[in-house]
Amino acid sequence: MELGKIAFVISALSLVAGYENGKVTRACKSMQPGHGHHASTPPHHNITVNKIEFTPGDRIKVTISGPYFRGFFIQARDAENLDGDAVGSFTLINADISQLLTCGNVEDSAVSHTSKKRKTEVGAYWDAPNNAPKHVQFLVTVVEEYKIYSIKIPSPVVSQPRAPPLTTHISTAESLVTSHPVSHLVKPFNATGCGNTKFCVRNPSTCDPETEAHCFFLSFTREDHTVLVEMSGPGEGYMAFALSHDQWMGDDDAYLCMVEDQHVQISPAFLAGRSHPELDSEAALQDLAWRLSDSVIQCSFRRSLHLPNDKRRFNFDAAYYIFLADGEYHDGRISKHQRQPLITSRKYDITASPEDIGGSRSPFIIKVHGALMFVAWMTTVNIGVLVARFFKPVWPNATLFGEKVWFQVHRILMMATVGLTSIAFVLPFIYRGYWSKQAGYHPYLGCIVMTLAFLQPIFAIFRPSPHAPRRQLFNWFHWSTGTAARIVAVAAMFLGMDLQALNLPDPWDTYTMIGFVVWHVGIDILLEVHGYCLTCKAEKMEEDNIAILHSLSAVEAKGHTFKKVVLTVYICGNTAFLITFLAAINQI
Repeated sequence: MELGKIAFVISALSLVAGYENGKVTRACKSMQPGHGHHASTPPHHNITVNKIEFTPGDRIKVTISGPYFRGFFIQARDAENLDGDAVGSFTLINADISQLLTCGNVEDSAVSHTSKKRKTEVGAYWDAPNNAPKHVQFLVTVVEEYKIYSIKIPSPVVSQPRAPPLTTHISTAESLVTSHPVSHLVKPFNATGCGNTKFCVRNPSTCDPETEAHCFFLSFTREDHTVLVEMSGPGEGYMAFALSHDQWMGDDDAYLCMVEDQHVQISPAFLAGRSHPELDSEAALQDLAWRLSDSVIQCSFRRSLHLPNDKRRFNFDAAYYIFLADGEYHDGRISKHQRQPLITSRKYDITASPEDIGGSRSPFIIKVHGALMFVAWMTTVNIGVLVARFFKPVWPNATLFGEKVWFQVHRILMMATVGLTSIAFVLPFIYRGYWSKQAGYHPYLGCIVMTLAFLQPIFAIFRPSPHAPRRQLFNWFHWSTGTAARIVAVAAMFLGMDLQALNLPDPWDTYTMIGFVVWHVGIDILLEVHGYCLTCKAEKMEEDNIAILHSLSAVEAKGHTFKKVVLTVYICGNTAFLITFLAAINQI
């Protein structure tokens, strides 16, 4: 589930490192490599053309030259609308170091590198289309190294004959490398006004970053046509929140605060799917500020409600699911979050009536999966096995629905185990829609448990009569299959507790599960020893010729009372462990 699973910020790979093969069509619009760094200014490379006048059908050579570089991305655009779509198509000069890409609906409308091999010059031919604009300018992104790159370096303008003079404009490249001044916060945020004057998302629900720094806090305060955003949480890498139309990662508007060299970079980003975030320019943000203290990241910024010129930024005055995530950030690389992001239970309009809400780091359907598995493999199966193994003599003649009590209790609890397991088994597949590739061995163990649990009642249908020759073989097979299922189920629970989609508090979950296993094994051993002692006492009485019926009955009665007390204590302890885990799941 991979969020198994799940998710929303994962490794941002670059044109050089992550996209060293040059397949960068996701950057067609922004032409940004998404490295989490500001572009170099001024650019280090020259963009030249072999002619400055053209007619439709002409071919123009575009050349990049300068210091060693590894990656590049070339497009032609309308010089009067550099934020528009790519125009025309390219023809390669050297297919070993360059390749054609399709941006938008225009085939071969961009050129990029084929590997991260260093080069000092590369060129391509641009073929002017019949509907070419009057003025064309080539924009080029050049990546020297991971942290050193230039975005949308403009070429000289090429124009058609008798075209009117080009309207004066500020190039997109200049606007992209211009960043807003950033100030330092002098004190931490606080939760004052949550639910009254500002919309807050808090984890835990009592989080106040002013008094409890190591908690997660996100607030939105509407001020006329802008929204002030404040974000705080523990970490030495990054914090991020995203607005989404659903509870899945993809097509989301995200904002990241990333720590590097004891500074915080604040950047909007776009999440195109369960893939790498595409960092955008800070131009959409105002009043950027940040603070680092005791491994706590705090950042704030202001953004307009509407950004009509940026189609990837959502309007703030609409309802969305809210994600809150954190993770590692090293050398300009955003690593996948180590735990499931906090996700609100429903959509919220952050500019409507202020609310004070929380969220869950585990999808509800995965919580149900975990809860059902705990009930089945901590409680029903173990009580059922204990009754069948040690309590046959306690109720030798008592019946329930026409069968012996111990057998009916055992059968009812075993069928409940199979039913709960079957329901729980299908839930992750419903959630993910496919096999989870990032859940390690847990799903494999789950399949083994489901198979063994399903086989038990099937084989029980063909159980031989008590005195049949094959009854001993059945008993051995029934016991070994059930024992194997319980052992594998415990292993699956140990692994499942730490998966991102559930992720119970660590190491509390491991120690508590170890405590449960010790508790169960201890009770099992206690009843085994007790049964052995009863057998020895009965044999001694027989050897001493005092095996009087009254004395033997008294010994058995005492033994039965002890077993009933142990069973009662075991059920109470088992229930306590179960409630503890269910409460932990509910708190995630």
